[in-house]
Amino acid sequence: MFSLEKIQEKLKEFGFDGWLLYDFRFCNPLARRVLGLSEKLFLSRRWFYFIPASGDPVKINHKIEPAALASYPGISKIYLRWQELESSLKTVLTGKKRIAMEYSPNNAIPYLSRVDAGTIEFIKSLGVDVVSSGDLIQVFESCLNQKQFQNHLDAAIHTREAYEVVFRFIAESIRNKIEIKESDVIRIIMDHFSKNNLFTDHAPIVGVNSHSGDPHYSTSSETDRKIQEGDFILVDLWAKLNDSEGIYSDLTRTGFVGTVVPEKYTKIFDIVSRARDAAIEKVTKAFADDTPIEGWEIDNVTREVIVKAGYGEYFCHRTGHSIGKETHGNGANIDGLETLDTRKILPGSLFSIEPGIYLEEFGVRSEVNVFVDWDKKIQVTGGEPQTYIVPILKEY
Repeated sequence: MFSLEKIQEKLKEFGFDGWLLYDFRFCNPLARRVLGLSEKLFLSRRWFYFIPASGDPVKINHKIEPAALASYPGISKIYLRWQELESSLKTVLTGKKRIAMEYSPNNAIPYLSRVDAGTIEFIKSLGVDVVSSGDLIQVFESCLNQKQFQNHLDAAIHTREAYEVVFRFIAESIRNKIEIKESDVIRIIMDHFSKNNLFTDHAPIVGVNSHSGDPHYSTSSETDRKIQEGDFILVDLWAKLNDSEGIYSDLTRTGFVGTVVPEKYTKIFDIVSRARDAAIEKVTKAFADDTPIEGWEIDNVTREVIVKAGYGEYFCHRTGHSIGKETHGNGANIDGLETLDTRKILPGSLFSIEPGIYLEEFGVRSEVNVFVDWDKKIQVTGGEPQTYIVPILKEY
């Protein structure tokens, strides 16, 4: 819910003179979310909402949509000609120095870069230093409240249970000599989600043997592989409560269709799980020591474990991502590889830790979700982290 008082409090805390929110035809969904604008509200003209660190906000709207921001506090300025728009912005920003916008220098964090270069250029031409709103966005868009975190925990119960359902289904099918394929496991997971009122934006990843070596493998009619005794299997699934405040749970686990897991699999799993645990330890220690920590720092610690083991080239994605109402949320990602994510991990942050090693024959990923609570305590959700590859025919 929009809170002018809280936004101005944070602007002072971060040392900003103000926050200039801007959108044109849904180009900046982050600004819309901060205000709580309905996704169904289409505004055809450019609008700005300037929130100063102190004083009244200013709304700038086109004459054809004068009431677009009527429900928000502040002084209203209406423009018709483009010259009037520029004049209004100049007046509003006079005397201001550091203004936050949805901008990332050099597009280092593309998830955050929502304001076009031309608009940034114009604002800078007014003598304003445009700075990234990255951590502000986290506070108001991706840091969870109590209800949202509870919704995440409720979803995590069912995503964790899905593995019990899946591994039992595989074991019983093999014992009863019933032919099953990757698509059958996907169907079982989706049925489980439906029974428990969960929503997912995409079918889960079910990869058998070499398919597990493709981090974003997607089963199709052409690739659908039969599951047999002696196979290695990776299952990556994500879902949230079918609720407006639903927050995703996103987990990955691995199993072996047999009673004894071969050493070639356990060797790789042990490296991946050590990398995962190093990340969790890094976050835990940082908050215990009250030391600020950024997403890239966690990625570096995780990656170092895999690099030292000689498999660095086979870890081909970031360590983790923000989690929210979308599987990939708008907070800090655990990334020093694909981007240099310098956003801070803040209390209320939820993110995945999911290192992996992807070989031609098979791939291992171990994914957990980590939450930093409001007392700066670390919680790993979705059950205990996987400590070994599940020998499916032994345990189920």
